[in-house]
Amino acid sequence: MAAAAVGGRGERLSSSSPTAAAPQVDAGKYVRYTPEQVEALERVYTECPKPSSLRRQQLIRECPILSNIEPKQIKVWFQNRRCREKQRKEASRLQTVNRKLNAMNKLLMEENDRLQKQVSRLVYENGYMRTQLHNPSAATTDTSCESVVTSGQHHQQQNPAVLHPQRDANNPAGLLAIAEETLAEFMSKATGTAVEWVQMVGMKPGPDSIGIIAVSHNCSGVAARACGLVSLEPTKVAEILKDRPSWYRDCRCVDIIHVIPTGNGGTIELIYMQTYAPTTLAAPRDFWTLRYTSGLEDGSLVICERSLTQSTGGPSGPNTPNFIRAEVLPSGYLIRPCEGGGSMIYIVDHVDLDAWSVPEVLRPLYESPKILAQKMTIAALRHIRQIAHESSGEIPYGAGRQPAVFRTFSQRLSRGFNDAVSGFPDDGWSLLSSDGSEDITISVNSSPNKLVGSHVSPNPLFSTVGGGILCAKASMLLQNVPPALLVRFLREHRSEWADPGVDAYSASSLRASPYAVPGLRTSGFMGSQVILPLAHTLEHEEFLEVIRLEGHGFSHDEVLLSRDMYLLQLCSGVDENATSASAQLVFAPIDESFADDAPLLPSGFRVIPLDTKMDGPSATRTLDLASALEVGPGGASRASTDASGTCNRSVLTIAFQFSYENHLRESVAAMARSYVRAVMASVQRVAVAIAPSRLGPQIGMKHPPASPEALTLASWIGRSYRAHTGADIRWSDTEDADSPLALLWKHSDAILCCSLKPAPMFTFANNAGLDILETTLVNLQDISLEMILDDEGRKALCSEFPKIMQQGFTYLPGGVCKSSMGRQASYEQAVAWKVLSDDDAPHCLAFMLVNWTFM
Repeated sequence: MAAAAVGGRGERLSSSSPTAAAPQVDAGKYVRYTPEQVEALERVYTECPKPSSLRRQQLIRECPILSNIEPKQIKVWFQNRRCREKQRKEASRLQTVNRKLNAMNKLLMEENDRLQKQVSRLVYENGYMRTQLHNPSAATTDTSCESVVTSGQHHQQQNPAVLHPQRDANNPAGLLAIAEETLAEFMSKATGTAVEWVQMVGMKPGPDSIGIIAVSHNCSGVAARACGLVSLEPTKVAEILKDRPSWYRDCRCVDIIHVIPTGNGGTIELIYMQTYAPTTLAAPRDFWTLRYTSGLEDGSLVICERSLTQSTGGPSGPNTPNFIRAEVLPSGYLIRPCEGGGSMIYIVDHVDLDAWSVPEVLRPLYESPKILAQKMTIAALRHIRQIAHESSGEIPYGAGRQPAVFRTFSQRLSRGFNDAVSGFPDDGWSLLSSDGSEDITISVNSSPNKLVGSHVSPNPLFSTVGGGILCAKASMLLQNVPPALLVRFLREHRSEWADPGVDAYSASSLRASPYAVPGLRTSGFMGSQVILPLAHTLEHEEFLEVIRLEGHGFSHDEVLLSRDMYLLQLCSGVDENATSASAQLVFAPIDESFADDAPLLPSGFRVIPLDTKMDGPSATRTLDLASALEVGPGGASRASTDASGTCNRSVLTIAFQFSYENHLRESVAAMARSYVRAVMASVQRVAVAIAPSRLGPQIGMKHPPASPEALTLASWIGRSYRAHTGADIRWSDTEDADSPLALLWKHSDAILCCSLKPAPMFTFANNAGLDILETTLVNLQDISLEMILDDEGRKALCSEFPKIMQQGFTYLPGGVCKSSMGRQASYEQAVAWKVLSDDDAPHCLAFMLVNWTFM
C-alpha cells in the first residue's frame, strides 16, 4: 500500500474492490487519505451525509485532490463516516444515561438514609406511646422535654410558637435571623424528617422520570416535596424557579418590595404575591413573604421562603381588599450541582391556605396536598425539565416558531381564563348581574386593553367603537365523573355542547365590523372539527393546538363569514392515570394569520377533583353547586347529604368571554347567560352519559322508553326481521303489547336503528346498544353511523347496501366499532335488515351486533 501523509485516515475496502483503482489502494487493505482529502470529504459530509452516486462522481470531478480515488471508495468513506457518527452519538447518549444513573443512585441513597431516620423516629415514638399506655402515671409525672415525642402538628398545637419582637426592613440583622431560621427549617423538611412524607402513587423514580414526589401526612397546613434531576446548571435553575409566574399558572403577580444583600453573598427579598381563585365561588389568596437566597459550602444553592407574621416577626404587609391572606410555612428549593453537569433539585412547598374561610364543600381544594403537589411542586419540576429539553435543541420547531413562543401562548390562554374567573376590579371588571337560581354571574370590563396587555395589538373593535368584554361564568359540582374523562369528551365532541352561532359571533369579533348578536342553535350547523397539533409538553400532560371548525358558512345581517373558523386551544390533565390532576380546556378565537401578538379572549372549562372521604352511597347525578352552598342551619347538612357517596366528586368552572359594543351590551349579556345555561345543561347530560361506563353495577339496568312510538318501532323491527330472514329473534307481535319492546330492550346483543338518509343518524338502541355506544337515548340522535364504524365496516356496509334494499337483509362479517367515548368494541357478526312500517314502506335500517365486547 502506498504511503500517505501523516495524519491521514484509513478506510477498509471489501475484497471485491478493484485492485488497480488508485496508487493508494491494495485490495482487502486500507485506503490512506491525506488531510486535504479528508477535509474536502468532511465539507461534503456536513452538507449531505449520504450523497447519491451522481453527487459522488461530481465530487471527484470538482476536487482534483480526489481524482485518483474511485467512486466506490468514496461511497465506503461516507458509509464509515456515518457509522462513526452514529457510534459517537450512541457513546454520548450512554455517557449521559450513565451520569443520570449515577446521580439518581446518589439521590436514592440520600432518600434511603432519610427514610431510615424517619423509620427510627417512628419506632422510637411507637415505643414511647406503648410505655405511656402501660404506665399512665408517667405521662403526668415525667415533664422532661426529652421524654415527650410528638409530631410536628401536635407540637405546634401544644406549644405555640414564641412571638418574636417586630423587625422591619430597615434592620437587616433581624431579617437575617429570620432567614437563617427559615433555611434551617426548610432543610429539615427537604433532607430531614421534620415532615412525614408519603410517596404519591404512580410516581416511580428513574433516570427519565420526573422525580420522586411525596405529600405530607399529619402536618399543619398542606405540603408537597419533590426531588429530581435536570440537565441545567444550578444558577439557571434558580433563575427559572424565581420566575414563579412563568410556571405557576395560579400565580397572578409577584412583586419584589425590597432587596437586602447579606454579608454571606446572599440576598433577602420581601415579596408580595397574589394567586387566582380556582373557582368562581372562592376568594383569591395573597402572601407576604421573605425569600432568602444563599450558597452552601458544598456549592449548592438554596432559595427558601416563609410568610412574615406576628409569630415570626418582621414587617407584614397591609391587607388587600377581596383577598384572603394565606401563609407560606418554611419552603423552598435546594439545588445541588451534579458531576458532569446538571443539577439535583429538592423542592418543598408548605402552605396554610386558610381552608376554613371557604364553604365546606370546597375545602378539599385547600386541604389536599395532592392538589398542591400537582399545581406547584410538580409544575415547577416539569417546567424546568421542559426548558432543559428545549435547550438541548431536540425539539423541532412547530409552524416555524420557537418553543418559547408556544409557551407564551399557553401562558396567555391560562392567564386570560384565570382573569375571567377571578374578575379582579383593578383589571377593570365590575359585576353586571348574577342569576341566583343557577349561579350564573355576568361581569363586564370596559378597559379590555388592560387584559390583552400592552405587548399585543389592541382589537380593532375597541379602537373604532366604544365597547368592552363581557364574561358569563358559573360553577357546578359533579359526581362520579373523572375530570380527565369529561375534559377529553368536551375536547373531542365539541358539537355536543357548543353553539356554532356563538362560535361565529366570537370569531367575528376579530373583525372591525362584527355582525349582530345571534340566537342559539342557528341554522348554520358546523360540520366537524379538525385538531391541528402545535406543541406539547415533555410528558404530554398539556397540548397546544389549533381547532379548525369546518362548516357551511354563516350569513348574519349581510355579513358573510368564511367557511372555516379557527380556535387556539390549550388542553391539560386528560391523562386518567394522573393522580389528583385538574383538567382544563381553554380556547380563544384566532384568525388565519395567527400572529405572535394576536389578542386572545379565552373561554373554557376547568375541572378540579375534590379529594375527600365520603361516607355513604348516593345516586349518580350531577348537582348544582349553589344548592350545596346554601347558608343556614340546614344548608351544610343538605350539602353533606347530597355530596356523600363512595365515588369522587369534582368542581367544574365554566367561563365564556365575549366582546361587545356599548349599545349591544344588554343583548350580549342575555345571549351569554342563555348560552352558559345551555352549556351547563349539555355538560350535565354528558356527565350522566359517561358516568355509567365507569361505575358498573352501581347504576343498575336502564329502563326502556315507554312511548307508543317505541312500542310500535319494536313491533316493526321484529316483524321485519321475521319477514326477511324467515326466523324470529325472541318475540312476536302476537304477544302482549309491552312484550316486544321489553324483550328487545333486554336482548344481549346490541340492536341499533338508524335513519335511511345520506348521513344516517341513530334513532333507537336497546340497552346493549346504548352500552356499546356509551351514550343515552337523549344523546343517541347526535351519533351518526359513520362515526362508529371503522374503514372495513364502512366498506362492507357500502358493498352490501344494495342487497339490503333489494333482498331486505344481509349478514356482515365481524369487525370493530367505536363508542362515542372513543373506546373500541369487537363483534363476531352483524345482521343488517330493512325495517318496514305497517304500509310496507322503508322506515329505517336495523343492525344487530352479535357477541360484542369492549377491547
